[in-house]
Amino acid sequence: MQKSRLEAFSDGVLAIVLTIMVLELKVPHGARLADLLPLLPVFLSYVLSFIYVGIYWNNHHHLFQAAKHVNGQVLWANLHLLFWLSLTPFITAWAGENDFAEWPMALYGFVLLMSGMAYFILSQTLIRLHGKDSVLANAVGRDRKGQLSLVCYLTAIGLAFWQPLLSGLIYVGVAILWIVPDKRIANALQTPK
Repeated sequence: MQKSRLEAFSDGVLAIVLTIMVLELKVPHGARLADLLPLLPVFLSYVLSFIYVGIYWNNHHHLFQAAKHVNGQVLWANLHLLFWLSLTPFITAWAGENDFAEWPMALYGFVLLMSGMAYFILSQTLIRLHGKDSVLANAVGRDRKGQLSLVCYLTAIGLAFWQPLLSGLIYVGVAILWIVPDKRIANALQTPK
C-alpha cells in the first residue's frame, strides 16, 4: 500500500486537534490586561500541548519519509497514535481549567505516556515491515530518547499527586528534549548507500 493517504489523513487529524485546542481559549470578560491573568493556566497548558502535537507531527513526518510503503498493521498502529493525540484537547482544557491540579496533571501525563507508547508501536511496526536492516531501522536505533521520555512521564504521573507543578515541569522538560528536531532519520535518508 502507498503511504500518501495515511499521511494526509494523519495531517488532517492533527490539524483538527490543534483547531479544537485553540477553540478552548475563551476571551476574557474585560478589557484590562489584568483580565487575562485568570486565563494564564489555560494558555500555558495550550502552549505546552501545541508544542507536543507539533513534535508528534514533525516526527511522524520524518518517520514516514523513511517509510517506503504501509500495510494494515501500520494503518492500525497509526490510528492508535491518533486516538491518543486526539485526547490532547480534552486533557489540555481540563488541566488548564483546574489550575494544574493533581488528577488533571496525572491524566495529562497518562495521555502523554500513551501517545509516546503508541508512537513507539508505530515505529516498531514500520521497522518490522521494512526490515531490521532498513534505513528506518538504522535511523531509529535503540531510541533512547523515546525510552527516557516514557520513564519521565511515569515519574511525573506519580509526582502529580504530591507535586503537580513539578510533574508539569517534567512534561515541559521532555518537550524541550524533543523540540530540537530529531535528525536521526533525516541524516539516515541523506547518507549514501
